[in-house]
Amino acid sequence: MILALTFLLGLSLLYFGGEFLVKGSVALSLRIRISTLVVGMTVVSFATSAPELFVSLQAVFAGSNDIAFGNVVGSNIANIALVLGVTAAIFRVKISNQTFSINYPFLLFISLFFGLVLYFFDGIPRTLGLLFVIFLIFFIIYIIKKSREQNLKHSIEENLLNEINKSSIIRELGFLFFGIMLLKYGADLLVNSSISIAKIFDVSERVIAVTVVAIGTSIPELATSIIAAIKKEDNLAVGNLIGSNIFNILAVLGVVASIQEIRIIDSAILTFDYVWMIGITFVLGFFIYLFTKSNISRLEGLILVILYCVYMYSSI
Repeated sequence: MILALTFLLGLSLLYFGGEFLVKGSVALSLRIRISTLVVGMTVVSFATSAPELFVSLQAVFAGSNDIAFGNVVGSNIANIALVLGVTAAIFRVKISNQTFSINYPFLLFISLFFGLVLYFFDGIPRTLGLLFVIFLIFFIIYIIKKSREQNLKHSIEENLLNEINKSSIIRELGFLFFGIMLLKYGADLLVNSSISIAKIFDVSERVIAVTVVAIGTSIPELATSIIAAIKKEDNLAVGNLIGSNIFNILAVLGVVASIQEIRIIDSAILTFDYVWMIGITFVLGFFIYLFTKSNISRLEGLILVILYCVYMYSSI
């Protein structure tokens, strides 16, 4: 009973955290003249990837490397197949030109590079962890510069500027900070209660990581994307998810590996879970470039959710 209440409390905190995060992000992006897509790819992605970072750090220090890897790989699968799938099935998500030409190709490149590192090094050495972080820094600088150049060419609607000018930047940063805090503590409650529930059924650390923990740490992305879609902020909804997957690999595993080398213990992380992750990433690419271009349709969203259900069934 206590575990169930803790689980529900965690969900509630994550929902309200997503609400505050979206409000602060949209207002801040208009104020500093960068697109909501870039804010979703940076500030929001880092915030919603914070649970994965805390979980992975704690897991590595505790000697549970499979939880660190399974958490990130499982979360990346959940972000696309479950979170984007559910969001698209309900709202039909638009794909921006920047996602089409820059963000998705970079996600695919990083995902393939991640697989090569796992295959040849059986984990992530500290030097490559640092390289991951460097990749992330250059990518963030590039997309912010690109966004500011584009926004100099296109004036922002006057009524939006007037609305933002009336608000306080302290208020906007307060929304961001409060949203991040709610997401952090909500994720902690959800993950801890989920792990306790999963252990009752006596399953392995890898299975717990790629299922229960991955879903738990992806709830912030789900809450943020659905709220963004409700508010018609499609760029924020998509940017949050693609950015979160990039952050999970480059920031979460990059930072953790920079501190302490991560080694694969259960080979299924590479031979099964990673294969599913890269496969789902390719499926997303097919939907973006070959089928209903410039958006993810409701049918495609349902297909992604079905694929996630198949993955979950196969894992358990």
